[in-house]
Amino acid sequence: MADQRFALVVARFYEELADALVTSARAALAEGGAGEVDAYDVPGAFELPLAARYAAESGRYSGVVALGAVIRGETDHYDYVCGESARGLQDVQLATGVPVGFGVLTVDTMEQAQARVAGGPKRDTGRHAADAVLASLAVRDAVRASRARPGFTTW
Repeated sequence: MADQRFALVVARFYEELADALVTSARAALAEGGAGEVDAYDVPGAFELPLAARYAAESGRYSGVVALGAVIRGETDHYDYVCGESARGLQDVQLATGVPVGFGVLTVDTMEQAQARVAGGPKRDTGRHAADAVLASLAVRDAVRASRARPGFTTW
């Protein structure tokens, strides 16, 4: 794992939340034995899928962790941003085979967001997104290690 490199793509619209998410994602990757971790900032969650795709297609990264927050406002903007960033990130991992962790808070209030980052009383979203990438890589490695010979197998 130490030879594997990871990318964080970070929506910076809510700086304080982004910093907390990055801190916990980096800690989880380090605890998982990851090598280098590079971070790339974008303005908001809507831009995360494209940044994740750039990282995944570069061939430099074993996994990508997408981090950010979308807090509900008074318009439908929240619904579009949440849905499209989630769909876009899923599309990146399915198209490239590079795991993408979904560490985007989708909450109603700032208080709910703060509860879901490092130090808050709820689950630590940055850590969980990084852990998801590491778990996906473990599944990939297990599947590769147990591959059967091509063709039909008789039981």
